[in-house]
Amino acid sequence: MALRSFRRDKALTALMVFAIALGIGACMTTLTVFHVLSGDPIPGKSDRLFYVQLDPADMNDFTPGEEPSEQVSRYDAETLLREKRGMRQSMMTGGGVSITPDREGLPPFVSDARYATADFFPMFDVPLLYGNGWSAKEDEAHARVAVISKTLNERVFGGGNSVGKQLRIDQADFTVVGVINEWRPTPRFYDMYSERYGALEDVFLPFSTSRDLDMGRNGSMDCWGDSDGDATSVNAPCVWIQYWVELDSPAKAAEYRDYLNNYSDQQRTAGRYKRPTNVRLRNVMEFLEFNRFVPNDVVMQLWLGFGFLLVCFINTVGLLLAKFLRRGSEIGVRRALGASRGAIFTQSYIEAGAISTGRRHPRPGLVAAGPVGRAPATGQLCRTGAPDLGMLVLTFVLPSSPASSRRPAAGLAGDAGHPGDPAQEPVTRMWSGARPATHAHRNTGSGTSPAP
Repeated sequence: MALRSFRRDKALTALMVFAIALGIGACMTTLTVFHVLSGDPIPGKSDRLFYVQLDPADMNDFTPGEEPSEQVSRYDAETLLREKRGMRQSMMTGGGVSITPDREGLPPFVSDARYATADFFPMFDVPLLYGNGWSAKEDEAHARVAVISKTLNERVFGGGNSVGKQLRIDQADFTVVGVINEWRPTPRFYDMYSERYGALEDVFLPFSTSRDLDMGRNGSMDCWGDSDGDATSVNAPCVWIQYWVELDSPAKAAEYRDYLNNYSDQQRTAGRYKRPTNVRLRNVMEFLEFNRFVPNDVVMQLWLGFGFLLVCFINTVGLLLAKFLRRGSEIGVRRALGASRGAIFTQSYIEAGAISTGRRHPRPGLVAAGPVGRAPATGQLCRTGAPDLGMLVLTFVLPSSPASSRRPAAGLAGDAGHPGDPAQEPVTRMWSGARPATHAHRNTGSGTSPAP
């Protein structure tokens, strides 16, 4: 009967299906964008990786209780790295280098680079297609080694195993020791002070080697004193380095926070620090939340998407209510002929459900399962099923309840309404096919009289 009802109102049915599909499509789009931008960029380790912040600045513009410097100075980063109080630790900054390929027909070009220390690769679970990262000994030896991206490997070496080959970077020859496979954490959490959603750097070099060769750097830098013309020197009063540490338990994190407090006290006693001790140790998700890495317009678009979906569902409910109430007389007759409320409700419920879930979609039953998105960085599915129960009740139950509450024989006799009322058309069709009552006549000879 539900299918028969669909055929009776094809245009209305198509309009309702289109409204629901349009609302879910818009909501899914904004939800997927929000999920990609706000997901965990390194699941499984985000609670073990911590970003270090110290406060080495002078007392100018000091406000008690304010956040410390966003990055650390080179002196502090190298000191913390030498003391190795974490399971792993890495200091890093961004840069730009020129690449001179030893390949005919390929001119020199500029690529983004990252200057880091050896623990960068195991700490951030960087997938390597060929080779490995460099070692701590190569850091100390200022070795001229490089790890390159898969994209750069294909561009310069044709995509083969380039480990052991030479690559000319900024007028110096480097030995390729590793090639990174596809890897694009979103956002690029390890450096929130450059392009957050940019592509992976093409070249990774030892930090010590980059300073020996005075390679160009990019990213933010904050200085509060005289750097004697070199803001990247060890003793320059500037913060420009990101420092990450891996700690495998909350207890180790608490111990490391105490270590940072003691280190800050020692530096203030030595006269380097002027401000009161003020340190921060945030894990990945805390660090991202603090930096408000999801753009405000994306959050606004998410709410607009849900609002549009709600409007589409409300309009569909209104259309379903109008459709069911217009068939009130038909339902009343069915009730008079013995149909139960449950039977009427079931038909209406199935009809509403078929409209809500019968649209063509690559994932059947999306309303029941919830919107599904995939994070490119992690490959994990995300599900958002919070609004589904309310939408099911709104779309299925609300239009069905008034129809099943119709009293028997409503719309007939005194309740039948006016002739020509569209609401009575189903009843008229139902009764127009009934055969008229016939009366038997008896011939008595003296006249005719109707049989009793």
